[in-house]
Amino acid sequence: MDTAGTASPEAGLRREAFAEHTVITITGDLDIASAPSLREPLETALRDAGPLVVVDLSGVTFCDASGLALLTGARRLTEPEGVALVLAAPRPHMARLLRVSGLSRVFAVRTTVDAARVRSAAA
Repeated sequence: MDTAGTASPEAGLRREAFAEHTVITITGDLDIASAPSLREPLETALRDAGPLVVVDLSGVTFCDASGLALLTGARRLTEPEGVALVLAAPRPHMARLLRVSGLSRVFAVRTTVDAARVRSAAA
């Protein structure tokens, strides 16, 4: 059986700190295989963040319930601290998943990272 080309893209997480906000970029598949390994790095990045965290989803190629649980867990960590968590630049499949799951009503979702950053200036 040839499995070439069927491997899931490896998930990754990168944190960039700016004066008034932090951008956390998630890439690859956000699923049952990757979410557990991303949980600790995401929680660490959130603990060190300022008043606004932008989660850049533009590089997420797939997301399942485990990925959504990771995002809602991040919100549970930031909300009591008064940290605004904004999801940015979801691809069409991710934006649809956020809508049908109802999470687009729970999270602030912006079409671009720049639009999410503007929120920091308006807050």
